[in-house]
Amino acid sequence: MSSGEFCPRCGDPVPERADPLPGEPRERDAVLCDDCYFEDFDLVDAPDRIEVRVCSQCGAVHEGNRWVDVGAKDYTDVAIEQVTEALGVHVNAEDIRWGVEPEQIDENTIRMHCTFGGVVRDTYREEQVTVPVLISRQTCDRCGRIAGGYYASIVQVRADGRTPTKEEEARAVEIAEAYVAEREETGDREAFITEVKETDDGTDIKISTNQMGGGVAKHIVRELGGHVREYPTLVTEDSDGNEVYRVTYAVRLPKFAPGDVVAPEDDDGPVLVRSVRGNLKGVRLTTGDPYEASFEEGETPDARKIGTAEDADETTVVTVEDERAIQVLDPETYEAKTIARPSYVDGDAETVTVLKSRQGLHILPNRVENGESE
Repeated sequence: MSSGEFCPRCGDPVPERADPLPGEPRERDAVLCDDCYFEDFDLVDAPDRIEVRVCSQCGAVHEGNRWVDVGAKDYTDVAIEQVTEALGVHVNAEDIRWGVEPEQIDENTIRMHCTFGGVVRDTYREEQVTVPVLISRQTCDRCGRIAGGYYASIVQVRADGRTPTKEEEARAVEIAEAYVAEREETGDREAFITEVKETDDGTDIKISTNQMGGGVAKHIVRELGGHVREYPTLVTEDSDGNEVYRVTYAVRLPKFAPGDVVAPEDDDGPVLVRSVRGNLKGVRLTTGDPYEASFEEGETPDARKIGTAEDADETTVVTVEDERAIQVLDPETYEAKTIARPSYVDGDAETVTVLKSRQGLHILPNRVENGESE
């Protein structure tokens, strides 16, 4: 049915259409007939091209004003998402249907063939557009900082009166890497280790933020024992005039380490150290009884180191005399010597592992590794 009006462009009658709802403006081109209306009609508004910025080092994608880890090696899905977000469909279109077909031109160029359909003025319209997507490889802020050697804190792993063992240093680095990796998994792009450096006194770990440096230091002490002290140094001021500090977290491991054999001042016999978390724990080599330093003594009781499990040698059992005595061959002189038999030595043992020191021969538990024994 004609509305009684005529198209101002071609003069043809214009069919009657529903009036807009109260408060809604009438579309400017509503007075045009369908032919004239669709003559200038664009179902889809598409950009000439889209640039997707990706980090050539870590693969992160720049979205908005920040870099986002997407974990993608193929950026086709990223390109499809960004093209979809950039395309605009006419406000009057209803029952929208669309599809995107990517065409890989080369390593850095993807051509997106987009097909959109929708109903406008009770007429189904379909339109195809092609949007070139350029993959622009750059360096994100995080990788730029890493490449530039940036760090905000240093965790120094040292030990009281000794050099940390290789096992302790390796475990400290593992703890640091696990802590930072956990933060990375939560999406924290400020989490990274800049450098791990071995020195004559221990290991230095350079970390991206003070908060993570402090967290790493606490986790190392929690597992390996000892204590940590903080030494802040003013390095600059930020754009707001706030002071910026670089913090050194000095981790001091205990005097004794798991695997050490020490002689406490109680004269009850040497102790194989098993743990220094909180306070020193171990096993008496004369009896096999457990040993634990008092709370007041903590992780470093009054004792002197007489050797380590690594210094021990395997030797032959001559005879088991009784529950408290056993005769073995001295691994150096091959003399038969009667020594204390701890409870962990089997009565039918043919060989045992012994540590020789100024205090004599002492039998170590089997399978002593990093302070663990049985």
